[in-house]
Amino acid sequence: MREARFRGVGTFLVLVTALGCGGRTSSLLLQRQARGPIAEEQAVAKGVQWVLEPSTQTKIQDGVEVSVTHTTMDYLDQFFRNQSIFGRYAGLNPFFPEQLVWYVKIANRSGQALRVNPDRFLLLDDRGNQYHFLSPDYSTALAEAKAPVGTATRGVFEEARPGYFGVGLPVGKLIGKSQQRYALLQMSGLQAGDLYDGVVYDGLVSFWSPHTEAKRLKLILNDIKTQFNPNGEAGKTLEFVFEFTANLRTQ
Repeated sequence: MREARFRGVGTFLVLVTALGCGGRTSSLLLQRQARGPIAEEQAVAKGVQWVLEPSTQTKIQDGVEVSVTHTTMDYLDQFFRNQSIFGRYAGLNPFFPEQLVWYVKIANRSGQALRVNPDRFLLLDDRGNQYHFLSPDYSTALAEAKAPVGTATRGVFEEARPGYFGVGLPVGKLIGKSQQRYALLQMSGLQAGDLYDGVVYDGLVSFWSPHTEAKRLKLILNDIKTQFNPNGEAGKTLEFVFEFTANLRTQ
């Protein structure tokens, strides 16, 4: 009986190790990072630093003022240390160099309600690539893919329950999302929803880092709906376009 129990534990440990080594890549990360030429894909979503000019821009349409600012990793590292904003979650920058991040502020002085949906925002480069908005799930998936194998193994044992062989099968997910990272992304991110007249709303949006040879970028905040009728149907859609020159930062 003891030999059977030890064989069971050994089998479980091999399974845990195999899962930790081979099961770390989320299906989100297996998707193409850009809609563009396949040949461009290998130079997209690289851990590089960008210098975008002008870094801050503001545009106004129909009483809606939208400002965008490109945020560097250095700025984000400092921003997420602010305990007065993030409390006990402060200290971790939830973004990675493979992402390009903007701070967006929307001031609604239109006299109408707005409906904002960051999932509709786009980034274009001058090489024919289009990048979609990255939800918090992409950042957490990237964090899990970058985590050491031992992290996944510890996660299994932390969720394990006693069983026949002394070590039970895990209850819940094999690799749980980092609660701190996910909380910070939710707290700082620009969320979808309605903005009534007089509301000033801000947050961060991110995209995959564009092709390393891109020289011009276009950030498009589109599908911002307004002028709703009594049935809740939008009578008008606003689009804000911001253009940047792009260069890689040299160390």
